[in-house]
Amino acid sequence: MYVIAYDVGTTGVKCCLFSLSMETGIEFIAGELVDYDLYVLENGGVEQDPQQWWRAMCDTTNQLLHKAGVAKEAIKGISFCAQMQAVVLVDQEGQPVRNAMSYMDNRGKKQMEQGLQRGFKIMGMNARKLLRSIMISGAVSASVKDPLWKYKWVQDEEPEIFSKVHKWLDVKDYLVCRATGNFIMSRDSAFATLLYDTRKGKEGFSRELCSMMDVNMEHLPQICECRDQVGTITGQAAAELGLAEGTPVFSGGGDASLIGVGAGAVETGATHIYMGTSGWVSTVVEKQRLDIGSMIASIVGADPNRFNCFAELETAGKCLEWARDHIGLDELGLFKEKKFAYEDLESKHKNLYGYIMDKISQIPAGSNGVLFTPWLHGNRCPFEDPDARGLFFNLGIETTASDMIHAVIEGVCLHLKWQLRAMEKQTKTSQTIRFAGGGALAPLTCQILADVLGRRIETVKNPQNAGAVGSAALMALGLKVIESIDEIKTLISVDHVYEPQPANTAVYENLFQIFRSLYKTNRKNFGMLNRRSL
Repeated sequence: MYVIAYDVGTTGVKCCLFSLSMETGIEFIAGELVDYDLYVLENGGVEQDPQQWWRAMCDTTNQLLHKAGVAKEAIKGISFCAQMQAVVLVDQEGQPVRNAMSYMDNRGKKQMEQGLQRGFKIMGMNARKLLRSIMISGAVSASVKDPLWKYKWVQDEEPEIFSKVHKWLDVKDYLVCRATGNFIMSRDSAFATLLYDTRKGKEGFSRELCSMMDVNMEHLPQICECRDQVGTITGQAAAELGLAEGTPVFSGGGDASLIGVGAGAVETGATHIYMGTSGWVSTVVEKQRLDIGSMIASIVGADPNRFNCFAELETAGKCLEWARDHIGLDELGLFKEKKFAYEDLESKHKNLYGYIMDKISQIPAGSNGVLFTPWLHGNRCPFEDPDARGLFFNLGIETTASDMIHAVIEGVCLHLKWQLRAMEKQTKTSQTIRFAGGGALAPLTCQILADVLGRRIETVKNPQNAGAVGSAALMALGLKVIESIDEIKTLISVDHVYEPQPANTAVYENLFQIFRSLYKTNRKNFGMLNRRSL
């Protein structure tokens, strides 16, 4: 049977067509991608237009069905994997009352100070609120980028707009609403508000936490599981999408919940690393664990019986994109020829990234002494600091652009190592790690990651589509193709394996000590240079 999974990322929607069966497993058939805007504002705001998400969803669906030659009646279900911790505020008709506030938005510093940092404190937070939040939800809104402070910012700064709010949704929950007309939020999205009660027998939004944080519970939608069918496509949505009216719609989940599923890391103790625009380290655990000092929490995922111990990196692949645009290209227009070298007929490379990877492949471990820190938009874990920024450290007159770009990849991997080390204070991580996201497409990046971590790295087919594969896997569960989430691992096979090279691992272990010191040494300077009042 055919299903469609929408991978709703930071910069675009990818519509993916899959075939599901016990014999062939989850087979990727085709995909279509449409980009949309990301608005970075001077006051720390980062926004997107939800209408652009919907238009991109409609455009990709129509394009996909046309190119694949699949009849709309053959699609037995649609679902989603999406960026998380955005705040999408809608009215009673499901229309956005303002632009969505991205997971990167950090405008809510004043709201966080007023809501969590006054009164008797523990670790800089109001003691009562901290302890009650941990007891009820197993986490606390300790980051200025958490959804609660975005919601409160609108409440304080845009009261006329706030008065029109009917429901508070996340990204894919808004798209579910557009497709079905239903206001529903999956359990992982509900947990991401950090207003969710994770205690056994009490799962659901916490009236106590909402009261404590002055959140209107009427704004919070009904909760479902990621695997649940939450409605069918309405006539109007069907006409826009090019799908059949009445097609089942499954909730799906956030990227943090489903990418590990799509990578086959579903059993207790399985660790996976994601490197897309953002990045993370995640391990499946049986019980909630919380390390406030390192900003590591156990989040609700696709499996209602387990949690994902989770450490987030704000900018991962985005750093390489930045290096591509500002180091690798002729940004100043100094050369007359505007044709990329990889576009030559004799070139073996299909894209610019492949060309860049080939050019830096001979740079030795350690990038000839250059270090890079990947905090281009602040950082969350293992330290929370929205003012932290990227550094190139130890540049010399002999340093080349190739050294610098190579150092960018190493810097992202070194930070992931820092997160992995912090996570191991809470739980055991697996010696073999599944690697997913666009970063896993590059053998050089995979090998550097293996060398930096000193761990075996495994990738799967189409790692850049792991979230969509996870969404399709949950539809297989919802459509009764499989019976349990543990069966998903048997449907997803390993494609490539990368073993660590001991000599390189030794180099990176020495560099790791210097890398960690760079934030402590420059923390005050980051604050002085990037404080919002400047």
